Amino acid sequence: MDPWLIWLIIAAVLAVAEIFTLTAALGMLSAAALVTAGSAAVGLPLPFQFLVFTAVATVTLLFLRPVALRHVVQPQAARFGVDALVGRGAYVVSEVTGLGGRVRIDGEEWTARALDETLVIPAGKTVDVIEISGATAIVYPRD
Repeated sequence: MDPWLIWLIIAAVLAVAEIFTLTAALGMLSAAALVTAGSAAVGLPLPFQFLVFTAVATVTLLFLRPVALRHVVQPQAARFGVDALVGRGAYVVSEVTGLGGRVRIDGEEWTARALDETLVIPAGKTVDVIEISGATAIVYPRD
């Protein structure tokens, strides 16, 4: 069997393995095997083929893989639903204690509880939404 065909088979096996692992490392090794298959097809001797594979694999793993991973793993750009309310300010409509109360968040009224059960937040104050628990906003007064 010709060396270029062996390198091509190795590249294909690594590419299929990359599909199942999604690590980007096997994909880079597959690309290195593909480049080596090209060098074997032009008649490069076997020791130089291994040198080509090693060089291409090293370059792709050290320089290309970190760039690729940065583009794949990105934080969520926007929060949706009740997660978007966390961190927002709210206006106290009726006194908020550790047991209950009412706040207005972006024009909507929510039931609310104070984060610290000993706190009593009078109506008219501004609070920060710390958490949403079910349909209740857990709030803490702004200073």
